[in-house]
Amino acid sequence: MPWFRRSRSRTAGAVLAAALIGGALAVPAAHAESPGGPLTDLVNPFIGSQKDGNTYPGAAVPFGMVQLSPDTGHTTGYGYDDDRIRGFGSVHISGVGCGLGGDLPVLPTTGDITETDYAKYAASYGHDDESARPGYYRVGLKSYGGITAELTATARTGKQRYTFPATGKANVLLNTGQSLHRTVSTRVEVLDSRTIRTAITGRGFCQDTKPYTVYTITRFDRPFASYGTWVGEKVTAGAKDSTAGGRHGAYARFDTREDRTVEATTAISYVDAAGAARNLHAEGGSSFDRTKEAANAAWERRLSLVKVQGGDRTLRRTFYSSLYRSFLAPNIGSDVDGRYTGWDQKAHRASGFTYYQNWSLWDTYRTQAQLLALLAPRESHDMALSVLRIDKEGGWLPKWGYGTVETNIMTGDPVTPFLTNAYQQGLLRGDEAEAAYAALKKNADGVPPGNSPALGREANVEYLKGGYVPYIKGREHTKPGDSDFDHGGSATLEYALSDAMLAKMAGDLGHTADADRYAARAQNYRNIFDSSTGFFRARNAKGAFTGPADPAKSEGFHEGTSWQYQWLVPQDLPGMLKLIGGKDKADERLDSFFAYRELLKDPEKTAREVWVNGPYDYYNADKYNPQNEPDLIAPYTYLSTGRPWKTTDVVHAALTLFTDTPSGMTGNDDLGTMSAWMVLSSIGVFPVQPGTDSWGLSTPVFDRVDLTLDQRYYPAGRFTIKAPGTSGTNRYIQSVGLDGTGWDRTYLTTDELRSGRELVFSVGAEPSAWGTGDQAAPPPVGTPSAGASREDMSPVGTSGG
Repeated sequence: MPWFRRSRSRTAGAVLAAALIGGALAVPAAHAESPGGPLTDLVNPFIGSQKDGNTYPGAAVPFGMVQLSPDTGHTTGYGYDDDRIRGFGSVHISGVGCGLGGDLPVLPTTGDITETDYAKYAASYGHDDESARPGYYRVGLKSYGGITAELTATARTGKQRYTFPATGKANVLLNTGQSLHRTVSTRVEVLDSRTIRTAITGRGFCQDTKPYTVYTITRFDRPFASYGTWVGEKVTAGAKDSTAGGRHGAYARFDTREDRTVEATTAISYVDAAGAARNLHAEGGSSFDRTKEAANAAWERRLSLVKVQGGDRTLRRTFYSSLYRSFLAPNIGSDVDGRYTGWDQKAHRASGFTYYQNWSLWDTYRTQAQLLALLAPRESHDMALSVLRIDKEGGWLPKWGYGTVETNIMTGDPVTPFLTNAYQQGLLRGDEAEAAYAALKKNADGVPPGNSPALGREANVEYLKGGYVPYIKGREHTKPGDSDFDHGGSATLEYALSDAMLAKMAGDLGHTADADRYAARAQNYRNIFDSSTGFFRARNAKGAFTGPADPAKSEGFHEGTSWQYQWLVPQDLPGMLKLIGGKDKADERLDSFFAYRELLKDPEKTAREVWVNGPYDYYNADKYNPQNEPDLIAPYTYLSTGRPWKTTDVVHAALTLFTDTPSGMTGNDDLGTMSAWMVLSSIGVFPVQPGTDSWGLSTPVFDRVDLTLDQRYYPAGRFTIKAPGTSGTNRYIQSVGLDGTGWDRTYLTTDELRSGRELVFSVGAEPSAWGTGDQAAPPPVGTPSAGASREDMSPVGTSGG
């Protein structure tokens, strides 16, 4: 695979330019103008802000450290059904399931300050006077005589513009003591007549975590008329600094009887106050309007990497809004001088790369990591290096990392397919690949020590000894987070998936003994297969199957049931299908799972009334759950049963759940995971074996898709996907051609995508024989060599419950 090693030197001007737009200047220019005007006009940031999609509508640039957005009282920030804004917080994470971020909510008010609880001083607003687009948010606040608030951002700063009524008491409140999770301690300092500095230490995400600290500095465009601070309910005019836990903050007051506009720029750093000041100096100097224009331009360059033709405007709006959300995270974690706080809580410097943070790996390893590897390979390379820095400095690879700390949320071993994907997509080579392999090997063969905050493969001792993760009810948790022992069935499947992907990487790097060892472990999924039910079941510590035999009521599967997890064996679908009776039996089970007969009659109704039962309704179900990660690959299982047209039917039905309305997300977006699913499924290529380089094929929803690719990784610089005439009626693949050559396989590899230029789908109104051959489906990954032991490749243990 072609490989690019970036230069280790950059000019100061290049660093500054990249910082201002989150690195967007590095994106290659698109080949052709998009029909219908700027692509940023097609993005609706309000999508997902209703019915617990948990997105935010505020201002950010691609992968920006700052996400300046309104907080309304919803658990994760903004709820479309709320009618009051508590403040505009500097940090938000798109689509998370628990409160996280919302640090330093800032709110403009007028009059005397009589309340310090942001739930009480919150301002009312309505959607009739609210708008958002990439990099910009605006709202008219009805309270306090009417105030217009506008927000925009650079990578490390958030810029606010407030237009007040004519008054001598126009206030800007900076609340350091309240956020979307628990604030531990804060400090606020009025540095001079235009500048306020804070330090905020918080903790928590779904469960308690180690604390982290974010430093902020806010610079106003004109001097204060007066200022003060508060602690609890006590407001002290003229006070310059204060330190406290609990409710705590500062205010700046202006006279707006003649000049009604006040602008402020907030810079943040996870290192120290000096880092925030440097970020402000480097990125905060432009006017509000110029910053807004630069943010919009950065997004236009990102979105222009994918040009689509066909489909109506609603579909294009839904698509580009999903693409937009796919580029919101992970987030830059290093300051403009390269410094960042590592997981040892010490300051380090990233030399020659940008350090990123916020790792929802259980979610993103399935879709978003692959989309970013395709469309943002340089950033993806730096993201992989950042994860390796966590291992180097914190002692172990992450599971779900927020900022500078591990949360241990979710289960399994998601970091392995995340990093093996980076390797298989050509992002890690040479010494970097070997460093990644060494870290992954340590993670796969061990358990973090007791003094490490990481859980890692918490159940690895039991898994390596018995070939499965035992499901142990009520086991005492030794560290915050989710325990693999609470989810023994799904953790076994996730460990085995990761073992397969590591086996493939080990083999590619020449570590043949390791490759065989991990490949044998990749077959451990068989050890939780109950032949009496034909489904996976969790086992207890003694080896007995446990929980109800009914797979719809199974226990030990994280956010799902055995019905939903039975397809999570992408490393060996042929072997798994044999366990349940072969392709025909598996096809019947898939048809039941997807309510396929009903789907053919009314796809949208089936998706909304048969499949979907609420964003957090994970259990007691025997149907597909398109809202959550365990089922993201499931529709593509039909590629392995020899019925690829059914993949198209299911995928296109699931795509109807995405719309251009506030309720148009399906489940939590989880840092772009669901959005990336929508993007990839819409263009007809999907990572069916996460952690490796296989892309499954299904019918695109657009007549043409032009991808502009980074030539340092993709020499051709572009890849075009055509499906002329595709529609709800003509959705079945009749034939496929790659650069004019007939293509009978239902998948491509990254090398084939990299060396190709044009993939053409011929579509029709009826299924065809395309893709039904014995060798058409993606082959197993990380399988044992001919001489390897197969002791672990058959179900073991007792079958009683």
